[in-house]
Amino acid sequence: MKVHIIAAGRVRAGPEGMLVNSYLGRFAKTGRSVGLGQATVFEYEAGPAGKPPASQIERAAEDNHVILCMLDQRGSPLTSRDFARQLARWRDQGIRQTTFLIGGADGIDAATRNRADICLSLGKIVLPHLLARVVLAEQLYRAVSILAGTSYHRD
Repeated sequence: MKVHIIAAGRVRAGPEGMLVNSYLGRFAKTGRSVGLGQATVFEYEAGPAGKPPASQIERAAEDNHVILCMLDQRGSPLTSRDFARQLARWRDQGIRQTTFLIGGADGIDAATRNRADICLSLGKIVLPHLLARVVLAEQLYRAVSILAGTSYHRD
């Protein structure tokens, strides 16, 4: 199963970009063994008028084999193990792509929000969109580590 991240803002050279690249690199290596492929990041301009690329949202929303997952503080919180189980369920159901959507400071517009198949929360706190990207990348790596049975995750 492919993983796409559509994220507000451009990551410049710095700690956030280094962390995202590190975790997504680990995700790609460990994920192969559990049927999850490399994660691809698509960036869009954040800001008041910034909206995720409509073509990618349309494609994800209309394809029965693609899950569109919006990240929002009002979404359903999952433990790391639950998140890993959810990814495995989608993979086992024949979902070929999961697209995670991270909005900017002004969130995600209602029309896009209504197209999402699921809305997940990374916690009750508000995270800047660049940190949300780091947390998502780490949780993706943690999920494949759990599925692969490595010692990275500790309960």
